[in-house]
Amino acid sequence: MGRTVRTFEAMITTQQQVRDDLDQLGWAASKLWNVGRYYAQEQWDETGEIPDDRELKAELKRHERYTDLHSQSSQRFLRELAEAFNGWFSKRRNGDDRARPPGYRKHGDSHPRSTVSFKTAGFKHDAQFARVRLSKGRNLKQHRSDFILCEYQIRPDVDLTEWDIQQVRAVYTRDEWQLQFVCRTVIDPKPTGSEVAGVDLGMCNFAAVSFGGDSVLYPGGALKEDEYYFLKQKAKCDDSSSREATRLDRKRTGRRTHFLHALSKTIVEECVERGVGTLVVGNLGGIREDDVSSESRNWGDHGNLDLHGWAFDRFTTLLDYKAKAEGIDMELVSERDTSKSCSACGHTDDNQRVERGLYVCEKCDTVANADVNGAESIRQKVLPSLATDGGDRDNGWLAQPAVHLFDRSEGCFAPRAQAANREL
Repeated sequence: MGRTVRTFEAMITTQQQVRDDLDQLGWAASKLWNVGRYYAQEQWDETGEIPDDRELKAELKRHERYTDLHSQSSQRFLRELAEAFNGWFSKRRNGDDRARPPGYRKHGDSHPRSTVSFKTAGFKHDAQFARVRLSKGRNLKQHRSDFILCEYQIRPDVDLTEWDIQQVRAVYTRDEWQLQFVCRTVIDPKPTGSEVAGVDLGMCNFAAVSFGGDSVLYPGGALKEDEYYFLKQKAKCDDSSSREATRLDRKRTGRRTHFLHALSKTIVEECVERGVGTLVVGNLGGIREDDVSSESRNWGDHGNLDLHGWAFDRFTTLLDYKAKAEGIDMELVSERDTSKSCSACGHTDDNQRVERGLYVCEKCDTVANADVNGAESIRQKVLPSLATDGGDRDNGWLAQPAVHLFDRSEGCFAPRAQAANREL
């Protein structure tokens, strides 16, 4: 038994009736963000420390902007601000000089409409009539009704009565308000099989997957192109907190999120098709630190840019919950020496990785794609010692992996020839 979380989008069918009220909430949320941002900056300047969400809530709970929203909505918003500051501080600590703290949400005298989240006490759902009641804060209740009643339309294949709705979000996008239902349910998936697959994560090939007799590479070229493109476009902006810079950041984040979702979904689908019951993933938790000094490791200008832009932790989280939904167990294992060790015989040597993508074993003469060799070594972490059992195994597949590219036109991964034909 396990739990899975899904987010379902819905169109508001009573847009004209609820737009003004939702606008008020969206503007109030942006103003609360700015108040919290100002306080956090003050604390940072005075003490060198960033206030956590508990301190922000305690300091601002009597502020009029706080009481514009339902208390749970204000608390969730300040938690997002604290997380944004901590994310910036983590990047700064890891040596990313380009990282900037979260900016203010204001364009001249106007404010954008921020997303407003409603937890269980802040909404009431009526599945029979497809509508949801969203609570306002005490200040805004004085001028109009106490709540906003939104009628919605959702995908016909989604039945919200089968889910436990944890949160409702009002999101302003493309000049309209939409709803997002964050739902949870208990699942009892049947195991898909007993096979084991290994995943090696990297910067050139974002993921190399070994199924033990077959392998697939998933290059990260599309993700890398986006990182460089949006950084160059943002560099042209006069102010890193300008409207254009904010738009570029959101677009970049959206495209990266889609890439990670598409890749994790594709890998899990491949595992289901091949009867994989255990997915072993190399843990990159210490990749940013030097093995000896524990200080931030220097990978060069381009390497550091790639490394800090890559969302390894986010990807493994997505892969984990998608795998569990299909009954596949995921294990994180250390990547130590997996790129140096031969997956065919077990011999370890620092000089066996001849080039970036080529691995040649001096002991058994195995020639392999370096990332596939790493993925197979990771796979063997939870298996009997296949590399040293003395058996005669065919290892030609180590040098000839299949390559699946991200197809921008379809928004999914496809075999190299198929993706190339669509681009022509």
